[in-house]
Amino acid sequence: MALNKVLLIGNVGKDPEIRHLQGGASVATITLATSERYKDRNGESRELTEWHTIIAWRQLADLAENYIRKGSQIFVEGRIRSRSWDDQNGQKRYVTEIQADSIQLLGKRGDGAAPTPAQSNYGGYNAPAQPQNPQPQQTTPMVNPADLTDDGADDLPF
Repeated sequence: MALNKVLLIGNVGKDPEIRHLQGGASVATITLATSERYKDRNGESRELTEWHTIIAWRQLADLAENYIRKGSQIFVEGRIRSRSWDDQNGQKRYVTEIQADSIQLLGKRGDGAAPTPAQSNYGGYNAPAQPQNPQPQQTTPMVNPADLTDDGADDLPF
């Protein structure tokens, strides 16, 4: 059995690079930063930032083009892909990327990060529907503890 699955939550480092290929397919390259904080031996706080290259195809590339910007916080689910090539000088180059299977936009509503469900039908975007005209919430009246009397008779069978 084998498993190649990556789950990342981080902030986009720069606006996605979008390429439109012949035949109508599009591909987006997204730079994503994930950070972890820890204390070193001296008790000082340290932060370690890891940079990831996310590759998104077709509908996910369209999502990136329309809604993802530098600073956006996103959740990416995908697979690790490694590839190599020979550069102009004949040197062998290697790169490890994340092939996105789904992308979810995170952040507060109204910060411009996430589309409404009616605007987006992209794979992996699962925002809850927001009611158009929310009803006022009904409140439960407060109960005065003095109004509660304990006559000692329980209706519990034990």
